[in-house]
Amino acid sequence: MLRTAIVEDDEACVKELSGYVERYGRENGQDIQVFIYRDGSAILKEYEPKYDIILLDIEMPEINGMETAKRIRAVDPDVVLVFITNLASYAIYGYEVGALDFITKPVTWFTFQLRFRRAAERAAMRKNEEILLACHDGFEKIQVRDIYYVEVQNRMLYYHTRRGTIELRGTMKSAEEMLYPHHFAKCNHWYIVNLAHVKRITKDTVTVGDKELEMSRRARTGFLDALTAYMGGGYG
Repeated sequence: MLRTAIVEDDEACVKELSGYVERYGRENGQDIQVFIYRDGSAILKEYEPKYDIILLDIEMPEINGMETAKRIRAVDPDVVLVFITNLASYAIYGYEVGALDFITKPVTWFTFQLRFRRAAERAAMRKNEEILLACHDGFEKIQVRDIYYVEVQNRMLYYHTRRGTIELRGTMKSAEEMLYPHHFAKCNHWYIVNLAHVKRITKDTVTVGDKELEMSRRARTGFLDALTAYMGGGYG
């Protein structure tokens, strides 16, 4: 299932884009669920990171697409953003929010299917990242996106995930080597954080999911650099 949101205030364009998405799904044998929003304010209301792709018009009356994208990125670094715009000159600003691509109006099927295929491939790649953990009674496969952070205590690793805590023997170094390619960063000696789940940072804390973790002075600069690169699109 590919969950795609269309944020567009022009009714004719909404109809065209949703039709193209449905056609893409039929022609590629892909199950796609489409969500329609008429303005940036509509999708931002109680936003949750549940979409794989967002097709986002830049020029909208209440909250424009660029501001909408910035607010979405603050809570959802993983969703694939594709801008829909009348002016190609807007495309350069997409890099500020890690947008994958842009489509200029009027939108043709040929252009759309090329851009949307790229977005679908990127979304699939992010959804399918997995690691294998050697637990006490065997191995457990887990999706990287489901890990909030990893904690180390007395040569034991605790993977705090959506499914609960997974416990196994290991060192911080071994966890770092496994997780750094998947955009994790150390916030102090005891924690490695999934950058996708960072909600808030203060001078000496980082909030991951609903948990507030200590941020050490030694780790702060490297952690902020990693998070800035990730949020700015400097990732896979």
